This record gives sequence, C-alpha cells and structure tokens, in this order.
Amino acid sequence: MNLGIIGTGYVGLVTGTCLAEMGNTVTCVDIDQAKVAELRQGQVPIYEPGLKELMENNIQEGRLHFSADLAASVQKARLVMIAVGTPSKEDGSADLSAVFSATEEVARATRGPLVLVVKSTVPVGTCRQLSARLEELGRTDIVVVSNPEFLKQGDAVNDFLKPERVVIGADDPQAAQLMQELYSPFLRTGNRVIVMDIPSAEMTKYVANAFLATKISFMNEVSRLCQLSGADVEMVRAGISSDSRIGEKFMFPGLGFGGSCFPKDVKALIQVGRQLQVETSILEAVDRVNQRQREYFLERVLNHFGGDVRQRHLAFWGLSFKPRTDDIREAPALFLIDRLLEGGAHLHVFDPRAASRVEALYGDRLTYHPQAYLPLEGAEALIIATEWNEFRRPDFDRMRRLMAQPVIFDGRNLFEPDRMSQRGFTYFCVGRPDSIVLNGLAQQPASP
Repeated sequence: MNLGIIGTGYVGLVTGTCLAEMGNTVTCVDIDQAKVAELRQGQVPIYEPGLKELMENNIQEGRLHFSADLAASVQKARLVMIAVGTPSKEDGSADLSAVFSATEEVARATRGPLVLVVKSTVPVGTCRQLSARLEELGRTDIVVVSNPEFLKQGDAVNDFLKPERVVIGADDPQAAQLMQELYSPFLRTGNRVIVMDIPSAEMTKYVANAFLATKISFMNEVSRLCQLSGADVEMVRAGISSDSRIGEKFMFPGLGFGGSCFPKDVKALIQVGRQLQVETSILEAVDRVNQRQREYFLERVLNHFGGDVRQRHLAFWGLSFKPRTDDIREAPALFLIDRLLEGGAHLHVFDPRAASRVEALYGDRLTYHPQAYLPLEGAEALIIATEWNEFRRPDFDRMRRLMAQPVIFDGRNLFEPDRMSQRGFTYFCVGRPDSIVLNGLAQQPASP
C-alpha cells in the first residue's frame, strides 16, 4: 500500500518505519528541511530502541522515504496519516491548528478518493470537525478515520509490531476494511482489532492515558500516607498488586508522571469536561497530586540543607521523564533542576541519553558529565530522578569515596533503605522509612 505520514515526530517516525517494515511504501513528511535531510541519511532524531536499525533497513530497501514536499508526497497515496503534535494551550485544551492545517493541505494536494487517518491525539469531535472542513473545501471523497496510537516510549517499536489492540474509529465500512487490511500483518497471532464509532475511538485514547496516570497519582498519594504513618509503600504495593483486579503495572510510586502524553491528555480531558459542563473531580485530583509529588520531594531536599542550597554541589542521575528514551518533556527532573538553580545550587548531571537535550535548554547553567560517577566527586547529595537500569547496581563503595557527603535522595526507590544505612548512606526515598546515618551510626526515624 502507498502511504503518506504527515509529521516525523515520535509517533509519525515509529509509525512510518514500522508500516514500511511490513512491505508498504511510506513517505514521511515534515516541514523541517534540515530534519528531512538527516532522516534520509538514516539519522534518527529521537532515541527509541530498535528504531534506527529498522529505519536504515527500510531506507536501503526503498520502502521508506522522507520529504518536505507534502503535496508531492501524498498525491499517489491510498491512505494518509496525520501524526502532528497537539500540544496543550494555556487552558489545558489541545492545540489542533497543525491537524487542521495538514488536513487542508492534503485536500488541496490530492485528487480522487482518499482515507485520511488521524493518529494525533485529538479531543472528541475533532474528526467530525475535520470532515466538515473537508466538505467546505469540496472534498466529500476524503473519508476521515480515527486510529489513536498506544505506544510506550522505550518500547514503541515492539508495541507497534506486536500490538495488544488496534483501535479504529470509522463511520465508513470500506474505510474500516482498508484499515483492517493495513494492520493485518501485525495481528496474525490473534491480537484484537476493535472497530468503533469515531467519537468513541477519540475518547478511548484519552481515557486510557488518564486511567494509567490515575494509577500513578493514586500510588503517589498513598506513598505520602505511608511515609508519615510508618508503613512501607513497597510492601503495600506488593500486597495490592497481587490482586488480579488491580495488577502490577503503573503501581510504582515516585516523582510523578511526565512525558508528552499523560500530563497533556489529563489536562485535555479536564478541559473537555468543562466544555461539556461535566465535573471531573478525579482527573483534576490526578493532575494536582502529580504536581504536588515533585514539590514534596523538593521540600525534603531543601529541608535536609536547612532550606539553603546556595553553593551546594548536588549531583543528578537521570534527566529523561522515564528510562529508555531521551524525551525530557514534562520530566520531573527539570522541575527539580529549575527550583534548585533558583536556590543557587551547583548541579552536576548525568543521563545515558537525554543530556544533550537538557544542555540545549540550560546551556552552561549545569555541568554535564559523560559517565555516572563523575558528577559524584565532591557532591553533597545525589538526586536520582530516572530509573535507568545502569543505576540499579552501582559501586556503593566508590560512591562513598567520591561524595563529600554520602546522601541520596532517591525519587525512584531503586535501593533498600536498610541496606543503604548499612553501607553508610543517609538515604531518602518515596513512601518508605528513610535511613539516616549520624556519626557513623545508622538510625531509622521513629514513626509519627
């Protein structure tokens, strides 16, 4: 099948590459000509395991192309996918300007019947608004379909090639059939294609992300109850996750959710509720708890230093919003960095993949290191903000020798508090008893 993908961001690039892998001829379009030139050379602008190899292979095989010329790229396409960004406006609603602009360009560039697939995350009613706009432009032969993506950053290629489900929102039976044909190579093991009406498909994407975000905020709120009551949130988590009705995923307390989807989609769904005059108390609490969680963690750092971090040498492990990605959008680490810089701290940072993106934002306000132990030399505390695997089994003796003070603020609960006190660290974690080392002796704070 000849396909056009508009947008070479995270969703568009993974989608286009994986569809080419299944034998389709795919042209990915972007207005950034410099980016297009890099993509043609096989240079991947994001870090996503497995993507670079797939992209290079499909470029060499002549199935995957990149262009800055939208009109030429979609003229022969049987199906065009829109995968442009829908960032949050100030009021939390989704900015759909790029989606509408792409739709209008497709309408002007093509002739004859076409299926226009919206991969971008859009509020309920958007696809029907696009259909109305196409009708105004005289393009009643373009059928709009909703096909939301459910890709986990860090495992997106595997998610696309082996999907748990494919959601298709279509009012036109022929368009629905074409979509099922497109995805059939990915679903040979019996995974589910779910065809539904367009508004339900649009809503499904938001509700899925909002529900996962709710699980995270719920456990973060529980972690604060545990911290103050003397309970251990990790034991509580193990106790409830064994219930099959609850499950284990997205049940880990930490610094809250970030990235390009959860924060944006929760806010957008809240805004939909306001437009429909529906109270969204749970969603508003999810957003509020998420913000408060990182504020609470920052307070603990500041309290340890008596409220004054001026001239303090603090080390950071992890900058991306989650491991296995270089995405720093809404990353909790950036919130902490901003506040600590305001307080006058000297921050030394390391991340396996995201350091260059952070440097593009902060410049020389931070000191960047190419290896995990280097920021620790002379550090008065280490802050762990992302749970990269390489942080899970460090050389603790080496860490103690390097650090001016063996203090760790662990926002991801990577270590056991009792073991950390035995190793001589003052260890602050999330929802678990802290281990405080005074005069070389390990002490557990008494429960309130």
